[in-house]
Formats: sequence, structure tokens, C-alpha cells
Amino acid sequence: MHTIHLTLLFAGLCALLQCMLTALVIVRRVQTGISLMDGGDKALLHRIRAHGNFSENVPISLFLMALLELSGLGAAWILTLGSGLLTGRVLHAYGLIVNDAQAKPFSIRLSGIVLTLMVLSTEAALCIWLFFIKN
Repeated sequence: MHTIHLTLLFAGLCALLQCMLTALVIVRRVQTGISLMDGGDKALLHRIRAHGNFSENVPISLFLMALLELSGLGAAWILTLGSGLLTGRVLHAYGLIVNDAQAKPFSIRLSGIVLTLMVLSTEAALCIWLFFIKN
């Protein structure tokens, strides 16, 4: 029987990153006194979007990762996909919160987006491929 041992690791790491992103939003809300929406504060908006983008992309990627691991995809694949997802999300958040706040080019954020989409599309393709080879 296959387990989701490695997916558990990446789910836990992603949850910690989500907690950090949530805390960054809360800290900025306390600093600015803005309790709802972004109040026109660009730094708060960036933090909200870093948290939101994470929340939009990570659950489906972890779900696909768990399905792939349960389907017997090798550990090297799962480790590569999980590492890519985590790295992509860190780069995106860093690029959005720190890099954009300093008005630098968005190449770090773009790298994070591209890496995340590469992981997600690879997971999707592997799920479809496994469906056809196992049926």
C-alpha cells in the first residue's frame, strides 16, 4: 500500500509558510490600523496578494502531489515536485513583499510564478499519464 509520507512533509512546510504570510498581513494591519481590505496601503496589498496567491495555488498542488504519491509515483518525483512548489512559493512571496516594495524588477516574483506553474502543470500531466497507463 502506498502512503503520502513525503506529501505530509511538504504540506507541513507549506502550512508553516502560510502561517508566516498570514502573520505578515496581520502585522501590517496592526501597523496601519487597517482592519478590512488594503486601505490603499501598497505594502499591505502586496502582503495580502502574496498570502492570497499562495492560498490559490498550494492546495491543488498538494492535492495532486498526494494523489501522485498514493498512485506510486517515485520518491524522487515527489521530492522534486515538493521542493519546486515550496521554492516557487517562497520566491513569489519574497519578490512580491520585499522586491516589489523596493521598486525593483519583478524577476524574483516571476521566477516563483513560473516555477509554481511548472510544478502544477507537471503534476497535472503526471496524473493524466498515470490514469492512462493504469487503465
